[in-house]
Amino acid sequence: MSRFSQPDPELGHRLSRRGMLGVAAGATAAALLGAAAPASAATGNAAATGSATPATASGAKGRGRPVLPPGRLGIQLYSLRDKVSTLGFGPVFAELERYGYDEVEFAGYTQGSAGPITLAQLKRLARNHGLNPIGSHVGYYSDDPNAYTFAQNLTKVLDDAQALGLKHIGTASGPFRYGSTVDAWKRAAEDFNTYGAAARARGMKFYQHNHSEEFSFATDNPKVRLYDILLRETDPDLVHLEMDIYWAYVGQFRFSKRPDGTPAPFEPLNYVLRQPDRYPLFHVKDGESDPSNPYGYRMTDVGDGDIDYQRFISAVTRLRGHRTAHHWQAEHDNPAESFTFARRSSAHLHSLREKC
Repeated sequence: MSRFSQPDPELGHRLSRRGMLGVAAGATAAALLGAAAPASAATGNAAATGSATPATASGAKGRGRPVLPPGRLGIQLYSLRDKVSTLGFGPVFAELERYGYDEVEFAGYTQGSAGPITLAQLKRLARNHGLNPIGSHVGYYSDDPNAYTFAQNLTKVLDDAQALGLKHIGTASGPFRYGSTVDAWKRAAEDFNTYGAAARARGMKFYQHNHSEEFSFATDNPKVRLYDILLRETDPDLVHLEMDIYWAYVGQFRFSKRPDGTPAPFEPLNYVLRQPDRYPLFHVKDGESDPSNPYGYRMTDVGDGDIDYQRFISAVTRLRGHRTAHHWQAEHDNPAESFTFARRSSAHLHSLREKC
């Protein structure tokens, strides 16, 4: 049941993504079509989008150390679903390699790919292009008992993640399975602890990816922020968080006051600085400030918006022992041109420098 009385673009995004999640390839899938795609497919698209490696696409901003840690720039493949569906994974991975990406995060293992592909082929294809499969989004629960979700098919979800060599396996679904009360979120936290324990037993970390609604307040206790319940009730050794930085700042815009209008300010970065070990992954997406928008921002390519990634990434990577402890995944839910988004986002993030 929808939690919103009017159409909500954020909910629409979650539902559309959920429909793509968990489409794992079968073991009897036919030979990889994407890997056999002509090299001209990727080359042609590179020319069309004016692609370039980060070194040539943008000059350094300042003279300090690069803000972005080496080997830690990834991309959420949901942003490139149009290219995967038409070109296949091979040409897409080739472009990402050209743009200087190190890692990929999945949103389903076919994404409408132009041809069947097995998990073993997908893993090999990524590695052949120097891309480390770092994580994947899978649905939390479903009314369908056969659904590919943590609640319905935990063993299969973990089997597939292990076959891909993933170190992280998570969900972009909010913990709203049982409602928005304090006890409802405690129940969801118990579920997450169960999934986290099962993932840990296989050498993986379970994680939850936020949208802005996680920063709203419990319906039965409007003094309590739901996200704080999630942090408090989940075991930090079993349940990790992937902060979507854009949606966290949307949450700051939407929920810095309680329902009764009393102030309840928060800073998303402070959540990370207080418990950095709980945030192995981040989504780096940008937004242009627009107070007239009910979400406070309009999503843009990384570098075109008002979220200060020089400040955010620097603050995290300057923590003792955390320079390379986190993974930064570029994302745009609906880019105007997805290869252009990927290229420009990489160039911008590689150009950022520490302030001297």
